[in-house]
Amino acid sequence: MKDKIIDDAIRRVYDFPKKGICFYDITGILVNPTVFNYCINKMIDFCKTLSIDAIAAIEARGFIFASPIAQKLNLPLILVRKKGKLPGEVYQASYSLEYGKATIEVHKNDIKEGQNILVLDDLIATGGTLNATKDIIEKGGANVTAFLGVVGLPFLNYKKVLKDKPIHTLIEFENE
Repeated sequence: MKDKIIDDAIRRVYDFPKKGICFYDITGILVNPTVFNYCINKMIDFCKTLSIDAIAAIEARGFIFASPIAQKLNLPLILVRKKGKLPGEVYQASYSLEYGKATIEVHKNDIKEGQNILVLDDLIATGGTLNATKDIIEKGGANVTAFLGVVGLPFLNYKKVLKDKPIHTLIEFENE
């Protein structure tokens, strides 16, 4: 059963960014403070079931959701950025996209050995970015405790890619 409050706030944009794709637009959550607060509180409740030392947020929409959660739980917020956006020494990982490759980076000094880190993004689709983030966190000697997203698209098989860690989403959509 879908969460009606969240479902009603997410706009479906068909044939975007290309024909045959349904884009799940979370901006309806962001422009409605009641729904945004509802989502943040549900995500905080999930985080409280875990033993985590930090939250790693994926650029850019993951930052929006992770920031208030990290602040309310008094946890460090680790930014996962596109290549070339962070100054200083970084860990990086590349991953495949439908149209090529991408690289993400994290400041080396933001990851502490032995930390338990939750990885958060707005939407979990193929799992490629989250899996690359997991690789970076493990390079730093830390552990990914779980993955958290607002929207999950299980028909894109992210569970196969992220197989060994818990995955939690507030709402899931099948291919529409």
